[in-house]
This record gives sequence, structure tokens and C-alpha cells, in this order.
Amino acid sequence: MKYMADEYVARDPRTGKIIHQRQKSAEMDIRSLQPTSGAWERIPIFEILELAEGKIETLELSLTNGGGFVKRTDGIRALSRVYENSIPKAHELLLEALDDDETEIRIAALEVMPIFSLKLHTDLMIYLSDRLQDKDNNVRKVAMQALQKMSPIFPSGCEDILRRELRNEDKNHRKSAFEALKLTSIAWPETGCLHIDELIREDDVDLRRRGSKILKNIASKGGPSGWDLIGWSLEDEDPQVRRNAAQCLVTLTNSEPRIALILVEHALNDDDTIVRNSVIRAMKKLDMQSPRVTDMILRGARSRDLNLRTACIGQLSIILTGDKLRENAAELLRQETDPKLRKRLTALSIDIELDGTESEKNKFLAPVEKVNEINDDELNIKIKQDEPKGEHDKRKASRPKPEDLR
Repeated sequence: MKYMADEYVARDPRTGKIIHQRQKSAEMDIRSLQPTSGAWERIPIFEILELAEGKIETLELSLTNGGGFVKRTDGIRALSRVYENSIPKAHELLLEALDDDETEIRIAALEVMPIFSLKLHTDLMIYLSDRLQDKDNNVRKVAMQALQKMSPIFPSGCEDILRRELRNEDKNHRKSAFEALKLTSIAWPETGCLHIDELIREDDVDLRRRGSKILKNIASKGGPSGWDLIGWSLEDEDPQVRRNAAQCLVTLTNSEPRIALILVEHALNDDDTIVRNSVIRAMKKLDMQSPRVTDMILRGARSRDLNLRTACIGQLSIILTGDKLRENAAELLRQETDPKLRKRLTALSIDIELDGTESEKNKFLAPVEKVNEINDDELNIKIKQDEPKGEHDKRKASRPKPEDLR
């Protein structure tokens, strides 16, 4: 069963404007939002509210419903199953459970919160924010899981919570929040861009590194905002931030080749080897017929970096032909010091048909026609047939037979 949160409208937190709705492909599998499978699934619907409210301490399930006993926490986990006209009452009980003194009650309420939010989400974000700061570690852990599930559904509703959690000094909170941001960026690229835009401006290098790592999730769908974020991250003083951004370039060559070309040109001579290697992979996917790509490869063939020179020289025979290829290869050969590249450039700088070795030249000659073999008997017969006839043979051949004279 799948569900779309159609009534929710995501808005840009800075402008208040509506963020473009997700495509139908962003449908979520409702099962991922439900509590872990358990006895709560077998509680008769008409018993759920009283059990969740605590009016019934325990309930014995009939054999038809699988048997066994359920308690208040099971009733709370089942609140999303109530009939439509009971949703307001279930919502009230859920809010009470989220603020209950008992740890296990708060945990059960957090477990059902994501799925229940699809029915009625009023005030749930406020309680989620509180539970993320709960004194109990287990409650906070379940609250983090709830945020990961709810942020992709309600991006602007969770925006302030997520912003705070991303900067939480507790490493577990921060790690969980960035996972939530990753999932949100996939569902709502524009929202992802808003958060990453703030993160890559932070002085805290860990935030910039983690933020830039999510760029790959918005590279193909983030639009101009996403391209800017990748470009800015490629200029960061921290190599890891630039590495994360450079990993987006191959994706961009497929979705936005013109933008990819601009960014590849910019990052081609980066000081970091790993960044350059990512740039090289992206460069090989660009349109080799573009004059701009040709110029870039020729510049790269003169680079001080051996890997970059090797990659660019390897592309010469793709971007150039004939005299242009030989002239450029000869020019590069004069300044190249690497033995392998010199050998490659030497091969590219000569016209093999004219200046190659005899065996190389022979490859351009037309193939010799095949002559059928003749055995000795056939050869003797042919020789006899072809022998010139003597004078006696000629007279004999021309002498008429007696019967011809009659």
C-alpha cells in the first residue's frame, strides 16, 4: 500500500513560497513508516482507543486474532488504524502519550508518529522537537529515527528541527540528522539545496564536509541552485569538501553537460590528486567534438600532473586527426619527459604511411591476389600444350588425308 501526503504544502522557509511538489514517483511505501510488526496489528479496531488511553490495562486477544495479550503501548502503536471519525481522538491520545512520564509510552508514541502524521500532523513537530532533547537516551534514539522518516514528508515542517540537529554537538544526533537531510534532498531537492547552502558557509569544517557529501543527491535535479553549490564547494579550502563536490561532475556530464564543462575547466588544475582524478573521469564523458573541450584537453596535455597529461594525451587521437594531430603531438613531444608518453606521442607525430618502418608501410599496400597451386601432372600437360610446333608437325598437320582428296 502506498500513500501520498497530498494535503501538505512544502514552502521555502525564507520566502514562504510553495516548493515545487514532488513527482508521483516520490510515492512512499507506507510500510516503512509503520512501527515494527507486532501484536498491535491484531488489536480489534474498536478496542484501540480505550487501550491506548489506559482505560484497559491489558487486553486478551481472541484466538481468531492470534491470541495472547496486549497492553497500552500496543494500543498506542495501533492508533493509526482507527476509523476516520476517530482520528481527532486518536490524535489527542498520541500527543498525551508523547509527553507521558513513562519512557516506554513516549517511545511507543514516537514509533507510530510517522505513519499517523499522514492522517493528522498538527503539533506533532513540536513534540518531536522536544523528544529529540529527551533526558532518556532510548527516547532520543527513536526520535531521531522518526525525524528521518518525517523530514522527507514534511520538509518545511521539520526545517527548524533539522537545522538544529545538523549542528548538534552529539555525534549520533548529527549523523542521524544528516541521514535525514540526505533522504529529504532526494525527495525535495530544493529543500536540500537550502540546507546545504547554509552548511557549506559554516566555519565548522565537519559541517561543510558532511553537507558537500549530500551534493551528489541533488546534482541532477537541484537546478541552478545545485550547480552553484557544487561550484562553490569546488573552491573550498578543505580538500575533502572539494573531493565531495568533484564526485558530482560525472553525474552532471549526463544531465547538464554544458554546466559540467564549465566546472571541469575550473577544477582541472586542482592541487589535490583525488579531485583531479574525479575531474579526469568527468572530462572523458564530455563532447569531444566541442572546440572548448579540445582546447581544454590540449592545455591538460601540458599539465605538470602526470595522470592529467596521460589522460589528455590519450584523448588526442579522438579530438584531432591528420596534420593537426601530428603537429600537436610533435610539439608536445619536444617538452615531454615521461618515457611512455614520449613513445605514445612519437607514434602520433608521424605519418606511418610515409615515414613508418617497412612493415608498417606494407600494411597500407593492396593485398596480393591469390594464385592457385598447380601440381606436377597439370604443369606437364600445360607445358606440352604450350610447346611451339616444329616444321614437320606443321606439314603433318596441314597434309590432307587421302579420303579428303576423293
